[in-house]
Amino acid sequence: MCRHIAYVGEPVRLSDLLLTPEHSLLRQSYAPKDMRSGGTVNADGFGIGWYTEAAEPTRLRRAIPLWTDATLPRLAEEITAGAVLAAVRSATVGMPVVETACAPFSAGPWLFSHNGIVKGWPESVAELAGRLSVTELLTMDAPTDSSLLWSLLRERLSSGRKPSDAVGDLVAEVEQAAPGSRLNLLFTDGTQIVGSAWTHSLWWRRDPGFAVVASEPYDDHPGWREVPHGHLVVATSSTVDITEIGAR
Repeated sequence: MCRHIAYVGEPVRLSDLLLTPEHSLLRQSYAPKDMRSGGTVNADGFGIGWYTEAAEPTRLRRAIPLWTDATLPRLAEEITAGAVLAAVRSATVGMPVVETACAPFSAGPWLFSHNGIVKGWPESVAELAGRLSVTELLTMDAPTDSSLLWSLLRERLSSGRKPSDAVGDLVAEVEQAAPGSRLNLLFTDGTQIVGSAWTHSLWWRRDPGFAVVASEPYDDHPGWREVPHGHLVVATSSTVDITEIGAR
């Protein structure tokens, strides 16, 4: 499994969000609390996407453990952003350990991450993949379940679907095709976060001026709440809504 986190709200230094908290994403990369039979560390790469005044987010992806990147601490001290999506990767056996397989995946103003596994890959979702154009399939970031999920979600978003509907329907459709999959998805457009809790943990916290959704709480603040299994969380800097997948 992987670990991921998304933040929207008042500008924050990347280091204060990802590196310095007691149980930050950095610590989760080598000492996660809740991997659920999906490995013991997240050492197969990492990625960070953040929003500035540009039309599209900036991304950094590396196919190395987060704790080994000697340039990141200084960089993270100097970058401030009002929206962030970051992830560390534990690759599924048989899937490539390459930079392009690391979340966040992106297109235009969107960032996406997947924590989990599609059971029976790739046969179980071959029919779903067949609905995509040949061009979409040939230009996937990597031959992985996460990259395919991103292609399927991007198709829905590009057709004008509301992000929460697109994420919820994708989870339900993939679960039907590949029962028992772990489908914790995180999506942001820089103003909202949409996350799914499906056979794995997902937590949220909202304080004045910001909201954060993460695989695991990064500190012991009492404001953290777990998203129930089978539910979506939609968070902005001022609101958090929890809805059951399939109940909309």
